[in-house]
This record gives sequence, C-alpha cells and structure tokens, in this order.
Amino acid sequence: MKDLAYDEKIVMVMVYTNNMLARGEVVAKENARVSIWLRTQGVPNYIHLYKPQVISFVGTTPRNFSFSEIFIPTAQVVAFHLAPPAQDPLDYDAGEANRVMQKLDVMIGSFLLKGNIRISMQTDVATSLDVMRASWMSVYDAEIGNPSLPQFNIHIPMLLVNPNQVNFGIS
Repeated sequence: MKDLAYDEKIVMVMVYTNNMLARGEVVAKENARVSIWLRTQGVPNYIHLYKPQVISFVGTTPRNFSFSEIFIPTAQVVAFHLAPPAQDPLDYDAGEANRVMQKLDVMIGSFLLKGNIRISMQTDVATSLDVMRASWMSVYDAEIGNPSLPQFNIHIPMLLVNPNQVNFGIS
C-alpha cells in the first residue's frame, strides 16, 4: 500500500458486481463521505481496493480469493457501501416534507437486499423508478443476504445501488 498523504484516510468498503463481492480498503480524502463516493464527479474508472477478500460466484460453488490489491471497473459495480460497523451520516434530510420510505427487495446479482428507498408521497415506486435519472440510488436500513452463503447476513444503514443493474421487487 502506498504511504498516505496528510489529507488521506483508509476506509473499509464492500463492492458488489453481478458475479463477485469484494471487501477491502480504499484510500480517500480525509473529508470525503465515502458512502456516497460513487455519486461524485471524482470517482475513478476503477475502484482500487487494498487487501481485498473476494468471493466469486462464477461457477457452481462460491470461491474465495485474496489479493494484495484489486482493480474493479466502476462500470461493473452494482452496489457499494461502507463495511460495518463504519457509517457516514445519511444522505437526506429527515425533516423534508412530502417524502416517505418505501420498502423494497433489491436483487444484486445473487444477493437479496431488503431495505427502503425515499420517494415522493405523491407517486408510487413504478413512477419513481421510471422518471429517475440518477446513476446511483440510496437504499436505507438494509439487510443483505445470499442463499449461496447462509452465514452472510449483514445490516447496514445505507448503500448505493446502480438502478440500471439491479431488479426491484415489492413483497
């Protein structure tokens, strides 16, 4: 790992693609909110993780890998969040009028996420998704599991998903 500059920090994150989960460290600016990093203009073409632990879902059985570093194309990232127990402040104003939390199930590759999205009180999920033009969408108070990994069950306050690469379900 490179030496950190005076204004940098190391943050543990989890990165999901359609066929892989990686947990590793990113180097970020000290004042950066890493939980919304992928929404910023400064996001790189590759997510550079140090000391990643990787689970690949290619094939019939999940396989574990370890590397000193891995470079994941940002265009392939489907979901992204801080690794628990780390958390940033949520990215919305709880006092904002005319907004409501809507429960959703989100399919992220082989992972199933149960969480909430914030939408207008005057619309429904279908309309919200149809008119949304954001590359990244926040999901709140999420439980993530995977049937191929029964021991994998995490709760996170917030994550980003790429709405063009996931499937949404309402239970």
